[in-house]
Amino acid sequence: MPPDDDATPGLNPAALPLPDAARILARASRLPITEGMLRADLAAGAPANGDGTVNLVHYAAWLVAREGHGD
Repeated sequence: MPPDDDATPGLNPAALPLPDAARILARASRLPITEGMLRADLAAGAPANGDGTVNLVHYAAWLVAREGHGD
């Protein structure tokens, strides 16, 4: 796969700053995912690392579990 010219080198999917997480999720989903949306999810209980970064796998699992409960 060719490299993504817009990707920040050294991104760790287990510890993404919110702006990077929003950008990656928006590009992957082709939906307008914003940093504000992620902040709202964190306020609603989405998992975050101690330093405020997001683990994409944990965040995705939280979204799936939330959808399963009809939230």
